[in-house]
Amino acid sequence: MRTRKTPRRPRETDSRPLAGRVAVVAGATRGAGRGIARGLGEAGATVYCTGRSVRGAPSPYGRPETIGDTADLASAAGGTGLAVRVDHQNEAEVRTLFERVEREQGRLDVLVNAIAGEDRRMGGWTKFWETDLENAVPVLQNALLSHVITAKHAAPLLIRGRRGLIVEVTEFDLLFSGGNILAQLVKFAIKGLAVMMAEELRKHRVAAIAVTPGYLRSETMLEHFRVTEENWREGGKKDPNFLGSESPLFLGRGVAALAADRSVLERTGDLCGSWELAREYGFTDADGRTPDLGEHMARNVLPSTPWMREGIERHLSWLARLEGRGQRYLGAGESAPRCG
Repeated sequence: MRTRKTPRRPRETDSRPLAGRVAVVAGATRGAGRGIARGLGEAGATVYCTGRSVRGAPSPYGRPETIGDTADLASAAGGTGLAVRVDHQNEAEVRTLFERVEREQGRLDVLVNAIAGEDRRMGGWTKFWETDLENAVPVLQNALLSHVITAKHAAPLLIRGRRGLIVEVTEFDLLFSGGNILAQLVKFAIKGLAVMMAEELRKHRVAAIAVTPGYLRSETMLEHFRVTEENWREGGKKDPNFLGSESPLFLGRGVAALAADRSVLERTGDLCGSWELAREYGFTDADGRTPDLGEHMARNVLPSTPWMREGIERHLSWLARLEGRGQRYLGAGESAPRCG
């Protein structure tokens, strides 16, 4: 296994390490996408904030957040935010978006795919044999195929620059995730998508990485706990785990750090959490905290949830079998591990 070099941390003078860089955050309306747009803006980037929710014409989610609001946040943070309405299921609209980016900027440095992370049709924890599949095809189009379409049309611009980054936003830093079978299919596939794109883009010096937030204090989650970003700790009275949550900006700062890392190609195909990025690059959340979902899971969640611990043990066993099989193909082992 290759040992990755120590990442280049921004110097104290690098207050705007992405000045002059151009990013597209697809699905920037709310949640992780909004936080990432803000984080990239904070680092000085020009950020195209795309999605379907615009002022006076919300998306089917019916929520108040808009891409215009996100663009304003990116600009206020120190960058240049530009709102562009795009339905990322519509290939013609996506093609037009990147034609505009090329015409206006002449380059693209970062694509973030954070599309449809809160599609309500993926909600619920039903068993797969009890899952309502009436909207299965629209869900997969909205939450997965949209990522492929967007990456497809961003790739030529990134390749032309011989340096760039595609970020796929997913859930949890192991291969599985939570929710019903549709949600799990989407999140699992997005992790695999980063791996597949990484292999094809490597020779063009473009990296593809999947990232996940921890316990995210999205607008929807704040509403659920009936708190605001100012008094969010009150939510800990309902769920102590909420005290370990993070703002969307935390992941945004992680993505900005990846984009500024000159050695980012060394970790192409990776899957990493916001807390891992914080340890590597030394950034904090907006309030100066450094939330760490991995540590919280190990210390506070797994000891009291044996079913989850057993699931992770089976997951590791499966990964070990795959590794052994790969070693055999490379001629490094006498025999592949047996299934079962």
